[in-house]
Amino acid sequence: MNQLPSYPTLVVQNHGEFVLQVTLNRPAARNALNTQMGRDLLELFTLMTSVSGALRCIVLTGEGDQAFCAGGDLKEREGMTQAAWQAQHEVFERAFVSIMECPIPIIAAVNGHAFGGGLEMALCCDFIYAANSARFALPEVRLGIMPGGCGTQNLPRAVGERRAKELILSGKSFSADEGVAWGAFNRACDGRATLDEALTTAQIIADNAPLSTRQAKKSIHYGLQMDPLTGYRFEIEAYNRLVDTDDRREGVRAFNEKRKPEFRGS
Repeated sequence: MNQLPSYPTLVVQNHGEFVLQVTLNRPAARNALNTQMGRDLLELFTLMTSVSGALRCIVLTGEGDQAFCAGGDLKEREGMTQAAWQAQHEVFERAFVSIMECPIPIIAAVNGHAFGGGLEMALCCDFIYAANSARFALPEVRLGIMPGGCGTQNLPRAVGERRAKELILSGKSFSADEGVAWGAFNRACDGRATLDEALTTAQIIADNAPLSTRQAKKSIHYGLQMDPLTGYRFEIEAYNRLVDTDDRREGVRAFNEKRKPEFRGS
């Protein structure tokens, strides 16, 4: 794919032809989310919506092995006026939505602690691999605010209403193993292996037909917002868009010829 822009708070690098790694890169601040990072994430993931079949999976992680993202940068927020705070949060809101609306599958490789907006950012991804040494929490109520990065929406959808209320209203932390048991995370990984395992799964996804994975992601994402029958109708609309594609013909041909398909995203 074409060379991507560089960003002050992100490191963007290709793994092979179809997998992109995005690393939150403010290690001195435990990768805390500041205004610049919000702008960088918004710009990058907005760009991702216009990338066609050239990119097939994204892995989002944090620099270092201590923190994925410590949440909003409270040092930057110290002394902010109400107007400045809300203007900054508007940037964050748009960034989180751009992650959720990205058509490309996104895996969060949560390499270390993730609190507040950091955990919310991971929950905006399609699924999560988490380091087993890390801790996680949505502690905003201890600061006089509440989750504002889709935390009250994404966490209940992952762990259920009652568990989410317990975690959000208490602000207490939990482990990677607990996150897996509750359905928030897909896998608890051994520390430094978190990123490697996420990249391995990303390559498996990238080997599949990119139009198919994008349509399936869209069907799941929007179907969960509908009743089952309406969701099924949406699924069939997404399915039918794949029938008259070169990748569908290639997939069936390769199966019958007993070889690996060569998908081109068309």
